[in-house]
Amino acid sequence: MGKQRKSVEEQRPAGQKLSRKAYEEELRRLHGELVALQEWVCATGAKICIIFEGRDGAGKGGTIKAIMERVSPRVFRVVALPAPTEREKSQMYSQRYLPHLPAAGEVVIFDRSWYNRAGVERVMGFCTEDQAEKFLAGISSVERVIAESGVVLLKYWLEVTPDEQTRRIESRMSDPRKSWKLSPMDLRSYSRWYDYSRARDAMFVASDSDWAPWYVADSNDKKKARLNIITHLLSKIPYEKPKSEKITLPKRQKPHGYVEPEDVMHHVPAVF
Repeated sequence: MGKQRKSVEEQRPAGQKLSRKAYEEELRRLHGELVALQEWVCATGAKICIIFEGRDGAGKGGTIKAIMERVSPRVFRVVALPAPTEREKSQMYSQRYLPHLPAAGEVVIFDRSWYNRAGVERVMGFCTEDQAEKFLAGISSVERVIAESGVVLLKYWLEVTPDEQTRRIESRMSDPRKSWKLSPMDLRSYSRWYDYSRARDAMFVASDSDWAPWYVADSNDKKKARLNIITHLLSKIPYEKPKSEKITLPKRQKPHGYVEPEDVMHHVPAVF
């Protein structure tokens, strides 16, 4: 990986609030590194899979959005599967996720993953305890096969405090821009804080491995969490920056008599 200057977090005393200007400056730099990673992935045929898990309101969506903001959706792909169909319910649990794993030259980001069985499904009673235990007993072996196939597998758990989760969920209730993020399931699961804590702990014990360790990110401060996670994932991938080449725009052709047509197109009204 290319040599990086110290991040704004390394230059700033612990606990100090990050200004918007400092956040945007650092995110801009990290976006450049993500583009470099993208070019390396395309050039080498690397396969990268990033999993994001955490409680409702932990900041998974915002972190994924920050990663995706400046990269190509043809290389970086987000997978957020809906509820399983009846046919999928009859399959091996992780089976419906496996077709979405990256091929050569791809980065796949799971916004929740096969760990739904260890978290939401277990806590909310969508699977039996026996099903959850069997999933946890076998998933580490599945991930070993994924890693041995050449996939770089990174797993992140975003950790938020009860008070901050409450604040974020309440903001979804009052902000029409965020109302789509609030589902009946979110409200039902909100009251089950310690059940989720126990499920999380069991998940870590069963599936934290040398080939696919869990990384926990403090997400109480969304800006810092995004910067820390992007910085960390870049550090876990041995990419190299491509050699920069000078780009020169070619000369634009002459019109050779072409004239823009009038009144043949439907224009968007200039309201602003």
